[in-house]
Amino acid sequence: MSRPFRVDAVLVQAVIAGALSFAHLHDLAEAAGQTGWKAWAYPVSVDLLLVAVWRRLRTERSGLAWFWFLVALVASLGANVATAGLLDLEHVPAWLRIVVAGWPALAFLGGTLLAHQPTNQAPAPAPEPEPQPAPVIDRPEAPAPSPEPVPEITTPEPAPALPEAIVPVSIPAVPPALIDHARKLAAEHRTRTGTEIDTATMRARLGVPEDLAGAIVAQLA
Repeated sequence: MSRPFRVDAVLVQAVIAGALSFAHLHDLAEAAGQTGWKAWAYPVSVDLLLVAVWRRLRTERSGLAWFWFLVALVASLGANVATAGLLDLEHVPAWLRIVVAGWPALAFLGGTLLAHQPTNQAPAPAPEPEPQPAPVIDRPEAPAPSPEPVPEITTPEPAPALPEAIVPVSIPAVPPALIDHARKLAAEHRTRTGTEIDTATMRARLGVPEDLAGAIVAQLA
């Protein structure tokens, strides 16, 4: 869908001002002795210098750009004022003829300086990346160590009462290796309970007959 055409008042004003200024510069150049195509080249030269200055001012507001802007503005505005009846175009003074004749070289110098002088505007440095915070890693807490089970201390059973009548019995022979093992069990029992090991406990620990357990306890006493 095309947009409706509208006349821009600013654009129309710019066209009118440019056309009048162009005509005034032509008339002044022609009155100063520049006839034919040369008179039409002077307005083009002034306008091109203004364009070069405008492009320079967009990137850098330097003293050189402002100087040539004033030169081009005086040339354009001076032609408008001079052709308004304040100057006798039939008898142009000699100094004005000199200025008009020297304008092409002056405009070429200004355009060359504006086009080829490097700008002082340095590129803006790239912003430094902000440091990112280190990610927080949720680590599972280590389980608390379970308390070691305390060994239960068994109370030794009381030794059975011996009968009043002592019956002589034969003491079986005990191997030395069994005596050494029984001695370790007796030392362990003494450390754990604080009492000497009895025959019933020795019999239960070694798994031997009662008479053999009694013989071992008797030899360890």
